[in-house]
Amino acid sequence: MESYIQKLFAARIGGEKFGKDTTIYKFEKIKRAKREAAKAHPNIPLIDLGVGEPDEGAFDGTVKSLAEEAGKKENRYYSDNGITEFKEAAARYMKRVYGVDIDPTREVNHSIGSKPALAMLPLTLINPGDVAILTVPGYPVLGTHTKYLGGEVYNLPLLKENDFLPDLDSIPSDIAKRAKILLINYPNNPTGKNATVDFYKKAIAFAQKNDIVIVQDAAYAAITFSGKPLSFLSVPGAKDVGVEIHSLSKAFNMTGWRLAFVCGNPLLVNAFATVKDNIDSGQFIAIQKAGIYALDHVEMTEAIVAKYKRRMEKLVALLSKIGFQASMPDGTFYLYVEAPKRTASGLTFATAEDFSQYLIREKLISSVPWDDVGRFVRFTVTFDAEGEKDEARILAEIERRLSDEKFVF
Repeated sequence: MESYIQKLFAARIGGEKFGKDTTIYKFEKIKRAKREAAKAHPNIPLIDLGVGEPDEGAFDGTVKSLAEEAGKKENRYYSDNGITEFKEAAARYMKRVYGVDIDPTREVNHSIGSKPALAMLPLTLINPGDVAILTVPGYPVLGTHTKYLGGEVYNLPLLKENDFLPDLDSIPSDIAKRAKILLINYPNNPTGKNATVDFYKKAIAFAQKNDIVIVQDAAYAAITFSGKPLSFLSVPGAKDVGVEIHSLSKAFNMTGWRLAFVCGNPLLVNAFATVKDNIDSGQFIAIQKAGIYALDHVEMTEAIVAKYKRRMEKLVALLSKIGFQASMPDGTFYLYVEAPKRTASGLTFATAEDFSQYLIREKLISSVPWDDVGRFVRFTVTFDAEGEKDEARILAEIERRLSDEKFVF
């Protein structure tokens, strides 16, 4: 007998059909394929080029800071919207790394990771019928919560021919009029492309013309491979129209620590803090204090970037040698390449997901497929390796496994 609870679920999560959807999503397909490949080939280690998080843990200094602060009696209390010292450290970091002036009393607030910030921001702006514009492929959380609130999502494709920058001129006027939020993410996951100052200027003008808020997800902003990291907020007018979300996960190997901050327009930061204050009671103060240590030691990020750049250059060369159209990304730890159509031996790949499944099952190499706009696969350089010698060994093994088949694009 079916529980009466089944009839009570909100429509936003499926209503009476909640839990009955048999659709298998791509990440679940990847997990299943990995398990099956490991079972079929128990003596061949799977090389995971699909994982979207750092391969190493936080630096010793950060861990030591947490350990010291965790035992202090005064750190046991709720932190609500964050301790003043963390806001001040965030402001110092924005000035040092990006040249951006942030008022720690009005223009920054911590978050328990960037994902909750993306989930909460629609609560500050979206009413039923409002529109959030999201780039695709991309991270869907802000769009999911927009729909939860009765809003709509307009997907703006990131096309290779447009350097993976959104074409703001292509947005229909009726969408622009109803839109409240434009979400961008640069350096971009999954394409690895970074935005330019000229693009940010155009985005700011678009926002001003249409009364739209820009939310820039800057999770990978510090992971850049050429020149100084670029902040959206460093462009004149940006603080008038939007906010930027910075995460300590990628830049400081603190993924599981769940610490980020929202900074920029003081009205929007205040609105975010108001919503957040009614959802959580703040991140553990000891983690915030460890975060202060990290933000004040940007040399850790510099070491992380050097490692990723070294690996990325080698992976780009390796895939190019095999026939992929691979080129060095601007940033992130992702390499986004078009999937082959077939192999010379006669195997065909109708989608990027087909190719990704083939790589897992036949080559024991994991990747993430993206069929949203074209047929692409995303590789990552955050594979597990113990030092440069082991790194070289793994890359050589990747080349060996892929070289016994000719791919046709």
